[in-house]
Amino acid sequence: MTTTEVPFAAVIIPHFNDHTRLDRCLSALWRGGVPSDVEVIVVDNGSQPPLGDMSDFPGLRVVVETRKGAANARNRGVSETSAPRLWFLDADCVPADDWFAQARAVCDKADIIGGDVTVFDESGPPRNGAQGFETVFAFDCRSYVQELGFAVTANMLTRRHIFYRAGPFIDGVPEDKEWCQRAVRTGADIIFAPELRVAHPSRSDWSALRKKWVRLTREAWAAHRQRRFASGLWVARAVMVALSGLVHLRRVFQSSKLTGAEKRSTALTLLRLRGLRSAWMLRQVVGLSV
Repeated sequence: MTTTEVPFAAVIIPHFNDHTRLDRCLSALWRGGVPSDVEVIVVDNGSQPPLGDMSDFPGLRVVVETRKGAANARNRGVSETSAPRLWFLDADCVPADDWFAQARAVCDKADIIGGDVTVFDESGPPRNGAQGFETVFAFDCRSYVQELGFAVTANMLTRRHIFYRAGPFIDGVPEDKEWCQRAVRTGADIIFAPELRVAHPSRSDWSALRKKWVRLTREAWAAHRQRRFASGLWVARAVMVALSGLVHLRRVFQSSKLTGAEKRSTALTLLRLRGLRSAWMLRQVVGLSV
C-alpha cells in the first residue's frame, strides 16, 4: 500500500506502559498476516520507558498522544488515518490467527460489530479468586451487544462515518459503552460476531481486580450522575449490587471452568467485591471519593 492509497481499514490500539503485552498482541496480528490494504496504528499514551524498536512489525505506525486515557488515544488513532473502517483492539488482547479474515468478512454487516472476548490466565493453576471471578464474569460480550447495546473496544469494528456522526469517545466514563449507545441513538445498528475472537488475560490478583472495579465504578458514576434522580437511583443500584453477590453464587458453583477449591475462592472474591462496590457507590452519593 502506497502513502497515497486509502486503506481498507485501520486497526487502532491504545497503549500505556504495557510493553510485553503489546508485543504479544502485535506478534499475534503479524503471525496471522496483516493484509496489505490494512494499516495498524499503536497510539502510545506517553509510556515510560518509551516504545523501542518496532522493526519486528513492518508497516506498523506508532504515534504519541499526550492526553492520558484510552478514549483520547483511540480518538487520536482515528484522526491519524483516512480508512473508512475503524477496527479497535486493546494492547493486552491476543487476536486469533484468523482475526483479519473474520474482520473483513463481518465488517460491513452492521454499523458496529462486537466480537467475542475469552479470558485466559497468565499463570498456571490453580486459579486464585480474582482469576476465577474473571473467568466466570468478565466479558459477557453477547449479552453486552444483544441486551445492553454496546460492544467492548477490546474487539470492536465500526465505520468512519458512524464515528463522525456519533462523535468521539469521551474520557472519564465507560467510553465503549457510552459511545456505542450514543451511536445507536443516532441510528446505528449493532451485532455480535462470535467468530471475531480475541483472548484477554484475567486480572492476576485481588489488587488488580480491585483497581479495575474502582475505575469502572468511578466511570459509571460520572456517566450516571447527570440523570434525574441520580442519587436515589444510585442508592437503589448499590443495594442491588450487594444482593447480586448472593444471587450470582450459583453461577460460580455451577461453572465447569473451575475446580472445587477455585469455586470456593471465587465465591469469597465475588461477595467481597460486590460488597465493596456497594459501599463505594454509597460513598459517591454523599460526595466521598472512591
